[in-house]
This record gives sequence, C-alpha cells and structure tokens, in this order.
Amino acid sequence: MTKTSVFSFSLVAAAAATLVACGGGDDGPKNIELQFAAMAGNTAIGCGSSIPGLGSTGVTGNVKDFRFYISQVKMIRADGVEVPLTLSANDNWNHTVGADSVSLVDLENASADCPAATGTTATNAVIKGTVPAGNYTGVKMTMGVPFAFNHTDWANPTTTKPPLDIQALAWNWQGGRKFAKIEITDPLATAAAGTAGKWASSTFNFHLGSTGCIGNPATGTQVSSCSAPNRMDFKFATFDPATQKIAVDVKALLDGTDITVNQAGAAGCMSGGTDPECLNTFKALAIDWKADGTGTGLPLNGGAAQTLFRAVAK
Repeated sequence: MTKTSVFSFSLVAAAAATLVACGGGDDGPKNIELQFAAMAGNTAIGCGSSIPGLGSTGVTGNVKDFRFYISQVKMIRADGVEVPLTLSANDNWNHTVGADSVSLVDLENASADCPAATGTTATNAVIKGTVPAGNYTGVKMTMGVPFAFNHTDWANPTTTKPPLDIQALAWNWQGGRKFAKIEITDPLATAAAGTAGKWASSTFNFHLGSTGCIGNPATGTQVSSCSAPNRMDFKFATFDPATQKIAVDVKALLDGTDITVNQAGAAGCMSGGTDPECLNTFKALAIDWKADGTGTGLPLNGGAAQTLFRAVAK
C-alpha cells in the first residue's frame, strides 16, 4: 500500500469515527429511556419510607402518594436543537395526539401508608421513546398535562384515554388534572387506631394544577383559559440517560415550609393563589406565585432555578 493510500484510508476512518460519535452513523431512531426516582436528599424513598428532616422544622413524615404527569419531552442535541421524544406507545402510562404527549410517572404502589383505595399496585418510573439519530446532550420537559388533554371527564372513555383516566388525579372540571400529587403524612396519625397526630392536618398535600380557569365543561362550556396554568418547565443542559436518572426531591419541595401547620385554606398546598403553604413549594418549582394572588402561574426563566428535579447517577 502506498503512502497516499494509507493517508486516504486514515481520513476515511477518522470521518467514520466522527459520524458514529455524533450519531450520524446510525440511520435508525435512537431509543431513549428516562428513569425517575423518588428521593429525599440523596436517599431513595417510597411507600413505607419514614423521612426525617422535612420542612422548616425538620420533622419526620411518611410517604402517602408520589405521582406526577410529564409532558412534551424533548431531547437536546449538541447543537442546541430541541427534538421531541416520540413516546413508544399509547398505553396505560403514555398518551400522544398530534404534537401533544403526556406520561404518568407513578412512584407509589398502594402499600404501607399509600392507601390502596386511591393508589395502584402498578408503578411506572420510566418514560420510553425514540428520537432521530444524532448526538444528544440534554433533555427538556414539563411537569403537567397539556391544555388539550386537561379539561376532560376522567371517567369518559370516549374523550379520555389512559393515563388521564385516574380518579385520584382528577381535580375538577375547570382545573382539570392534578399535575402532581405528592403527599406526606404524620407518622403518629398513621399509627394505631385512635392515636392522634401532632400536625394540624394528618397529611401535607402538594397538589399542582391549573387555577382560575374560565369555562365549565360540566355545564356545556369548555374551558378557554386558566389565569394560572401552573405547568412546570425544566431542563438539564447536560444529561445522559444511559448513566443518569432524574431524582424528584421531596426535601427540596418542602424546604422552608412548616408542614405541621396549616395557615389557611386547604391542608397543604393545592395551588391556591394566596395559600401561604404554596410560597416555598412554588419557589422549588420556579413557577411565578405571589402571596396577593397576582402570580402568573408561568415558569420563571424556563425553570432554571427549580430544585425539585435534578440529574443523579444511576
């Protein structure tokens, strides 16, 4: 082989290696699996977990529920282009119509302090889908249900498909779905029958959903808008689903909130525009919330300062 031939071969090999590194050597779709994990700081949790150090007073609480909807997932290419993830199927956990997609992440299993009456033994911690071949370095998504899916009767199979057909995650006709249902209960209140708890309410509820919605499908008027959509956007500019998973940190969610008291309204934060228990929980989500009720319910700076989700090693 001549020197020229060797040089030419080296160039071809180098070009091929570059294509493979960028994903360009694979003409087929790229499989993506996004794994989620319920965490309290650096500790994995679930139904039956007793979690110390929660809220502003550092109390211990037990997991009662841990579910949320994730929608509009996009993988971020190295060149910054955001590419929608095509979900693997329409099934019990995923639903896609046109450009709208949603998945239910269910990290409770209806055991221990997670009630069987409202929970499910089936769980789902992974969102699976495909993107075109390419070099992907990050991920972006929304915690919430797309508007087009949100305001439907959960019990009507004609208009509502799984995973939107769960009564425990339905809110009301106007508000639509609970985008997130994370609940922590007082350990003493879940002990032997007749044992009183120490908290003002036996459970601190965090229910995220749209508020201030106009229209009422129950009376034949479709919802046209919501003054506080309360969908949470977030992204990881650097994320490798092969080696990393997405932690959902209940300690970060409750940081700064005294979960043993209930200053006003519902028990915990149910997305009320003036509910004091929503101040720090919405801060953790980086959603605009103001104590006087004038919050827009929109993500702040694309959710850049959120602390609920973070990338951790598998």
